[in-house]
Amino acid sequence: MMRRERMAEGGRNMATEPWKTMQGAPAPGQEIIALDALEQGVRVLTLEEFGVILLREGDSVRAYWNACPHQYLPLDWRAPSILSADGTKLMCSNHAAIFDARTGAPAEGSIPVSCGLWAIPIAVEGGKVVAA
Repeated sequence: MMRRERMAEGGRNMATEPWKTMQGAPAPGQEIIALDALEQGVRVLTLEEFGVILLREGDSVRAYWNACPHQYLPLDWRAPSILSADGTKLMCSNHAAIFDARTGAPAEGSIPVSCGLWAIPIAVEGGKVVAA
């Protein structure tokens, strides 16, 4: 029996991007935040009911779905401080899973390598961070 994968527009596999099926997930072109409102470091936002982790380092901005792949709870569920002091790691406040802040990959030995954070593609356009 052939298994069918749910495909999104553009042929992307929805199984590898489950955040796209969640209520409030940002659509391409949707504004997430004004760039000048985003300070250096980490900021957690909720768009409708959808959680986003934004990381700003200089002019670089990255975004992840605020859901630990272990239990789908927000990384900041139990504590608001999820970024390491040196800014290189994100930590789930629920069960201490650690992720590379630049890639979303799990830290070695933290959780299985297949359990990284889901990146949200973004762009900076006209002084705004938008979903790409």
